Amino acid sequence: MGSDLLAQVFAACERTPGATAIVGARGRELTFGGLRERALRIRDRLVADGLARGDGVLYAVEPSPDAIAVALGVVAAGGVLVLADPGLAPEILAARLRLARPRWVVAGSLLYAVTSFAPLRALARRRGVLLPGLRDPLPELDLRHAYTGRWLPGVPRDAVRLRGLNGPPTGVGLGAGLGAGLGAGAGAGAGAGAGAAEPTGASRGDADDPAAVIFTSGTTAHPRAVVHTRASLAAGLEIFRDRFPVEPGDVVHTDGLMLGLPALIGGATWSMPGPDKLIFERRVTHLYCVPVELAALVERVERLPESLRHLLLGSAPAPPAVLRKAIAAAPGAEVLSIYAMTEALPIALASAAEKLACTEGDLLGAPLPGVGVRFTEDQELIVGGPHLARGYLGEPPHDEVATGDLVRMDGQGRLVLLGRKKDMILRDGFNIYPSLYEPAIAALPGVADAAIVGLADPVTGDEEVVLALVPGDGFQEAAVRARLPTLVDAGALPDRIAVLADFPRSSRRKLDRAALRTAIRRP
Repeated sequence: MGSDLLAQVFAACERTPGATAIVGARGRELTFGGLRERALRIRDRLVADGLARGDGVLYAVEPSPDAIAVALGVVAAGGVLVLADPGLAPEILAARLRLARPRWVVAGSLLYAVTSFAPLRALARRRGVLLPGLRDPLPELDLRHAYTGRWLPGVPRDAVRLRGLNGPPTGVGLGAGLGAGLGAGAGAGAGAGAGAAEPTGASRGDADDPAAVIFTSGTTAHPRAVVHTRASLAAGLEIFRDRFPVEPGDVVHTDGLMLGLPALIGGATWSMPGPDKLIFERRVTHLYCVPVELAALVERVERLPESLRHLLLGSAPAPPAVLRKAIAAAPGAEVLSIYAMTEALPIALASAAEKLACTEGDLLGAPLPGVGVRFTEDQELIVGGPHLARGYLGEPPHDEVATGDLVRMDGQGRLVLLGRKKDMILRDGFNIYPSLYEPAIAALPGVADAAIVGLADPVTGDEEVVLALVPGDGFQEAAVRARLPTLVDAGALPDRIAVLADFPRSSRRKLDRAALRTAIRRP
């Protein structure tokens, strides 16, 4: 059994209860003591209302200090956070819910209101957002509901309110956790094996119980989700903190749990992003950005605050142009690039200077302490370690995972990226696997063939996603566009469509993706 995520967070809350733990985008502050108290009250309310160990909880709460308290409370109550974006096309969300089989939905009251009324959902659809009805997203599940904020029309009448709870926490132990009902390989969803809630004061699981289910990608036919335990998440946070230490007085500016939670555990303040001026007003010491976001940020502000000591880039490769901009904008900060995957957070870190000095491939850095690596015959990187997710939901547990990246080890023991296996595309930190979507698109009426390729921006490194089509009889581009949200994850929807008479092929008649990229590239 490894370290316990909840125990680490709550221990930090007890050390400095009066210090500021989280500052929201609108300036709302929550102290460490307030965070712990609110999380435990939410835990107790959910336990009293019947949330059982191992119950999956579809989590759809807007990022805020209260949202973090809700997430901690859900996990402490024995729930497993199911992070399935409700903004997905209804068919894709339904497929993910059938796999995870949550017992509860926790959402903001405004989201319930918007998704419950056809006119509001139609307005969202016209703006490009597909919102399924959260009151009953999959009738077969018979979901319970909880909400944050004040009650609004559309919130189920029997929903549990998770804000403004009165009275002291009832004392369920800080080790309260999750049942084994969501174990990868269980062959069922989040509610499988969940028993009745234990009486107040009983332990509800341990560090090896599931804490979160994170969907990576997939279509309606093949959704895939990573199952992390409290121990695997805690191990990942410890690896981060060993290389990226934080302490009381530091201000970590990020919207990501994997940097926000280490900040809390170290006693630092987690600053949630908002207007650019916040990084100056809050005297941010640690800043996390996706490379394309940083490129846009430094265009707006030119120089980052002098208080900044560490600038982290992640979720996508950081090209040289962005690394140089980062160094110029924050000359007094250490600029680091994170290499990680959802299944193993993190794997390696490299400084901007090291990456710029590497001329053969993309330097990822030496494997971080505790991270195990090996290579297949074709140089695909395989990783393992205590921070590795238990496995994929509904599949047997694993001890290591294939990254999909072709990597070599240099003479200094550092990982160097050579390329991507299976033509994976990265856009805005989202992994896009074309083969998951191409067959369904090619099967649409009027489509003879379909391929998805990425065109890298030489400045930001972010990729434009292009859907290339060969038209068949009765082809209508508008009809194809209308069907795409039902076939493709929201994060994988193409930026544009290119129509070609035919696709370039290799001598073996296989699709030549390199030639296709050339054919569709804008002049």
